[in-house]
Amino acid sequence: MPETNLPVLKAKDYASDQDVRWCPGCGDYAILNAAQRVAQALQLKRENTVFVSGIGCSSRFPYYMNTYGFHSIHGRAPGFVTGIKVANPDLDVWMVTGDGDGFSIGGNHMMHILRRNVDVNLLLFNNRIYGLTKGQYSPTSEQGKKTKSTPFGSLDFPVDPCQVALAAGASFVARSTDKDRGLVPVMQAGAEHKGSAFVEIYQNCNIFNDNAFAELTGKDTREDNVVYLEHGKPLIFGKDRDKGIRLLGLRPEVVTLGDPGSGGVAEDDLIVHDQTNKPLAMMLATLHAVFDADGNNVSGFPEPLGVLYAEERDCYETLVQQQVDAAIKKRGAGDLDALYNAGDTYTIGA
Repeated sequence: MPETNLPVLKAKDYASDQDVRWCPGCGDYAILNAAQRVAQALQLKRENTVFVSGIGCSSRFPYYMNTYGFHSIHGRAPGFVTGIKVANPDLDVWMVTGDGDGFSIGGNHMMHILRRNVDVNLLLFNNRIYGLTKGQYSPTSEQGKKTKSTPFGSLDFPVDPCQVALAAGASFVARSTDKDRGLVPVMQAGAEHKGSAFVEIYQNCNIFNDNAFAELTGKDTREDNVVYLEHGKPLIFGKDRDKGIRLLGLRPEVVTLGDPGSGGVAEDDLIVHDQTNKPLAMMLATLHAVFDADGNNVSGFPEPLGVLYAEERDCYETLVQQQVDAAIKKRGAGDLDALYNAGDTYTIGA
């Protein structure tokens, strides 16, 4: 029988009694607030919900959620959440990681949890810097980035988390920013998705990489530098909603909407977002707004925010259970003592 007369939980009911120990002004506060609002919207059972993290500023997250939590080890959170979900598929499992934790030491583990399609919600906080260890460049830092560990500028080409997630086989890939109005809907869509839901969140580190995403979050610049992805709708952006993206052959280009007879482009000629189209999702993942020192967008493209890709397929923990059930049906229940004494055995004499 379904449970009745349960209290309706508010966002504050998902907040723990721990003092939040992030730097004042850190973008992590906004993401924490969004997670609690998503939990309220879905009325997650606190006793059935688990937040797991690795190491980094973002990885203090489990302390601040009034649920079960596990602050694990550097880069290994995917292994922990996989084990938790396989052991108890009924749990709502969330993984919180950062660009360093998730794509440096944890890159291999991240790849495998995504391809296996474990039913967990993966939140990647991307501030393009190592914050906890005081300002070294990270795998997602832009080329030329001057930090304490790259005083003459980073030579590395940055990792693109959404491209990696798509290539690894994630069944849900999305992107947002810590200050964006779309963060809660994107996180909720990921939580409602059955499978590995990867959400990259651009997050400001106001101590070691302040304003890294200012042009994408500022109220005066956001609309011209961001295109919001909506399934089944054309890619239109700009303060006046007068810009769009179309395909010229196989290449995307930004165009101005208007009367074709006067040099404009009709809305019907624009790309219509289809979140089930993986090649389109990969193309969108490669588009980035790139800014020079004066804040000018030198790439000419807006930053796509929203759900890039979503597909339905079997989850890893379901397949594991099906395999176990099939083995028991074929070979009977396991006998540990018989297993220990199966096959060749040896007696060690004097």
